[in-house]
Amino acid sequence: MAPPLDNCLTRNEWICGRYYSTRASELTDALQQHVEIVLISVLLGLVIAAPLALLARRYRKLEGLIVGTTTAIYTIPSLALFSLLVPWTGLGRRTVVIGLALYSLTILVRNMIEGLRAVPADVREAALGMGYGRGRLLWRVELPLALPTIMAGLRVATVSTVALTTVGAILDYGGLGQLIVDGTTTTFHAQVLAATVLVVALAVVLDLLLVGVQRVLTPWTRRRTTSAEAVVPG
Repeated sequence: MAPPLDNCLTRNEWICGRYYSTRASELTDALQQHVEIVLISVLLGLVIAAPLALLARRYRKLEGLIVGTTTAIYTIPSLALFSLLVPWTGLGRRTVVIGLALYSLTILVRNMIEGLRAVPADVREAALGMGYGRGRLLWRVELPLALPTIMAGLRVATVSTVALTTVGAILDYGGLGQLIVDGTTTTFHAQVLAATVLVVALAVVLDLLLVGVQRVLTPWTRRRTTSAEAVVPG
């Protein structure tokens, strides 16, 4: 006699293997959408934040305005911000992406400004003495030295965006957040748990990937750490 089928779905258990096997495509599609939203939003935030940070650094009078405005945007509740954007951007992907990109600005702009400001003055003077123009100084000297601080901000902005993306479910474009909302509404425990775990896992994976990218782009920081460890007595 065949054993009875696992009815964990019927029992509405939190951990249910049958849910993962029967809804794998649904989870995959939601995860793919979530990743897409996060990447596009953070990249858009970077594109907007870079010129704002450069303006703030060059014109000190604009720094307070730029930092204050991006901070003010971040204080707006996500539901309210999305609602404010809807009349101009409509329901769906565009509103979610723009809203998340705006939220990332306060972190990205601040870290870019602080990273560029932390570049030693004598390094700038040495580069200028070697004939570096403004553009070459920025790309060859200032940005590489500011990169650790910028990457730290990018990591925070990315992890924050992973979490905030779930709010996009109110516009029917929230990736894993859509599954969480639907599962909460119907008290579908397995779906809520699976989507939540995937959100957390995605945040951890993206953070680790950015750490790896930072290590590749800033090899001198590893050498400096190794040298410092070498002189510490055991």
